[in-house]
Amino acid sequence: MIWLTDSFEAIRDFMELGGPVLRWIALTIFLMWVLIVERLMYFRSTMKSMAKEIHDNWENRSERRSWHAQQIREMMISQFSVATNKGIAMIQTLVALCPLLGLLGTVTGMISVFQVMATSGSGNVRAMAAGVSQATVPTMAGMVGALSGVLFVTILTRRAAREVHFLEDTLTMDH
Repeated sequence: MIWLTDSFEAIRDFMELGGPVLRWIALTIFLMWVLIVERLMYFRSTMKSMAKEIHDNWENRSERRSWHAQQIREMMISQFSVATNKGIAMIQTLVALCPLLGLLGTVTGMISVFQVMATSGSGNVRAMAAGVSQATVPTMAGMVGALSGVLFVTILTRRAAREVHFLEDTLTMDH
């Protein structure tokens, strides 16, 4: 149980070290990962059943060659594509927001360094170090968050496109 308390204290100290912008970065990364996990769970469960249902509905149609049937096929594929790509644009936005928030942390940290230098000169190294940590920690956190998200956004985007193309290929017009 002591390790849990030590972990919380370490996280709290890290958050204080990075300043107020680090809380926004942490929230952004948390939301990004909630959406990534939701999409991964969707791909493992709901998407497969949706694709099977669409495929079965198409195969049970008595007529598949007319213009009307083709429009129904396009509608089914479009609905599947929208459901499969849902949330990916938001994840991409959060990935792009992470380094921008890190840059904001850099600017606010440097402002506090300059304020210390203006009031007490460059002799107060301890006060300047707090501003430098507020400048560097959010930058690092923003970049780490963005890098972790970029990999998964690429995986999710490619998987969604591959599943949509696979569904298009399986809905044949023969009958």
